[in-house]
Amino acid sequence: MSSPVSYLPAHQQKRQPPEQKAVPGVKHLIAVASGKGGVGKSTTTTNLALALAREGARVGVLDADLYGPSQPRMLGLKGMPDSPDGKILEPMIGHGIQTMSIGFLVDDESPIIWRGPMITQALTRLVYETRWDNLDYLIVDMPPGTGDIHLTMAQRMPVSGAVIVTTPQDIALLDARKGLRMFEKVNVPVLGIIENMSTHICTECGHEEHIFGEGGAKIMAEEAGTDLLGGLPLDIRIRTGSDSGQPVMITEPEGTLASAYQDIANRIAQEISSLESAAENGDADHTLPNIVME
Repeated sequence: MSSPVSYLPAHQQKRQPPEQKAVPGVKHLIAVASGKGGVGKSTTTTNLALALAREGARVGVLDADLYGPSQPRMLGLKGMPDSPDGKILEPMIGHGIQTMSIGFLVDDESPIIWRGPMITQALTRLVYETRWDNLDYLIVDMPPGTGDIHLTMAQRMPVSGAVIVTTPQDIALLDARKGLRMFEKVNVPVLGIIENMSTHICTECGHEEHIFGEGGAKIMAEEAGTDLLGGLPLDIRIRTGSDSGQPVMITEPEGTLASAYQDIANRIAQEISSLESAAENGDADHTLPNIVME
């Protein structure tokens, strides 16, 4: 009997994954992802980076959402990054966080109209042509979905782990599951799930209401065999802080909102430490599988 015919295009047929390359100046690269937009992924990224820095870590943020960069605004940054040699970019510093974003290099109102190969090249250059300065963690604000940027990051860069951000509602959880499974398929450890907008407390009367549902992320974490890292409320102070470039971790570092981010950041650091110890002891396999696009 003859071999079955593959109907996949040539570029989608089974192939060896590209070789990974360490990112100079970066110890751990952590992807913060979501299955869909509008769940507060970028805001969560910013405040988690600030929470890790508050614990004494050296932290950077890479804005990998090339179509909709938001980290410059959230970290209160404007202008162009320096490049003394005309090749390597110096990261911009926002609230002590080393930051790089395509938003520094294009006009705010100019749309990015690039095909997959151009997006892949742009991401790779932002990662490897930025002079990251001795970072413990580079937190990557991923775009929504499971596209070219996600595969490039997972296949070509040594991602220590991924964090999934979702809201409790069913439609968000459906897409978040896809994001989680994508990281599993490319052998990137999922550190856990964050349930954003888990509850809302009325500022006038104090009534608590689960606007987007209740307990969805916990069920998802149990089904996936991963951890629920914590829940974050729907609070106007988080939104206004992000819009103004003054995140709540900066404006209210001792408040209950900052405490929630701090707890999640500490759990992420613990998960990374555990994976690092396992790798040193030879108990973890970080090799990449052969990926078949189907």
